[in-house]
Amino acid sequence: MDPTFLSVLPAALAACLAAVHAFAGRAKHLGGIPRSRWLSVAGGAAVAYVFVHLLPEVGEAARTVVETLAVPVTLLERHVYVVALIGFVTFYGLERYAAVAADRTGTGRERAGVGGERTRFWIHVGSFAAYNALIGYLLVHREDPGALGLVLYATAMGLHMLVNDYGLRGHYGDAYHRVGRWLLAGAVLAGTVVGYLTVVHEAAIALALSFLAGGVVLNVIKEELPAERESRFGAFAAGAGSYAALLLAI
Repeated sequence: MDPTFLSVLPAALAACLAAVHAFAGRAKHLGGIPRSRWLSVAGGAAVAYVFVHLLPEVGEAARTVVETLAVPVTLLERHVYVVALIGFVTFYGLERYAAVAADRTGTGRERAGVGGERTRFWIHVGSFAAYNALIGYLLVHREDPGALGLVLYATAMGLHMLVNDYGLRGHYGDAYHRVGRWLLAGAVLAGTVVGYLTVVHEAAIALALSFLAGGVVLNVIKEELPAERESRFGAFAAGAGSYAALLLAI
């Protein structure tokens, strides 16, 4: 495949991912209770990508870098899965922080104003900006840099960002729409730019993929599980099964 095409593809996909946050709010039918079946489908597809493609890719990356690092393969493999756990726990902690802070201020939909509400907004949205920057960075540096692999990765992450967007929109309402969505969109682009400008060791890429995998699983599940959202298990299972079948077929 044309090397020039492969070199610009990550930038084009990053622009598409940024557009998810920039324009997701226009699909107003996706909000509300019961939860939109399309958000459940999107969440299922993202989780399927993690378990069927991303985690195996992490394991392969761990085995590859052993050739250049003086550590046993089993030790490195354990480390990458521990980092996946760290990603899961990190975002669980952030969600608990946001939930507790919301209880103290009375509502999670208030405009981010002064004091604790403003702090909560910036910590929560700022952490997702860093998360999006990592997603953008990995568009450039991945174990499977081929065009098809990049498109599958970007598709899964785009669906995941759609789920995250509506979760944050539910937390912060107008403040997220005015400020947060642009910060998250810009973070994807910034991460991709950094990816073009820097080169890191394959071991660091494996660890970054692991952290991302843990974060994706937590961020999808925390949107699906609360009973008050009346999530649609059938739609979630359909999204997971369909995307898993696609990944296994190619």
